[in-house]
Amino acid sequence: MLQSITGFDNKNLRMSDLHTNLTLTSDPQSVSRVEPFVHDVATRYKLSSCTHGNILVSLTEAVTNAILHGNGGDCSKTVCISLRHQKDALSIRVSDEGPGFDPHGVPDPTNVECLDKCGGRGLFLMRNLSDECRFSRGGSTVEMRFKID
Repeated sequence: MLQSITGFDNKNLRMSDLHTNLTLTSDPQSVSRVEPFVHDVATRYKLSSCTHGNILVSLTEAVTNAILHGNGGDCSKTVCISLRHQKDALSIRVSDEGPGFDPHGVPDPTNVECLDKCGGRGLFLMRNLSDECRFSRGGSTVEMRFKID
């Protein structure tokens, strides 16, 4: 049975016991929909405040990157969030319609030459706040895994 989460349009969000989808337009203002989405997921799965925070920061970064870098802010394109509940984890996939990128080509923001640069920390945060972070589809999809109790 599919249910909608309060405050979301049924055509953009589908939630079941094991799978949740949210589709956003590539408008930077769409990022504001991430926080209530994560809050509802955290409530549904009784997540600790630490896991809730890690998911919120990681997903906000992934969606922002997908909108701005992946889709270039093109409002005719979408960003899809897909959440799967597994036995001991939540798996969250973010996909955009862009050409992708090489995640290994992104400089490490902890390197001395990058410390003063504005930006460039999103992937670092996603990799360090999730239990697993991997890219597919040439870099246009990221999947993050968060262990839960």
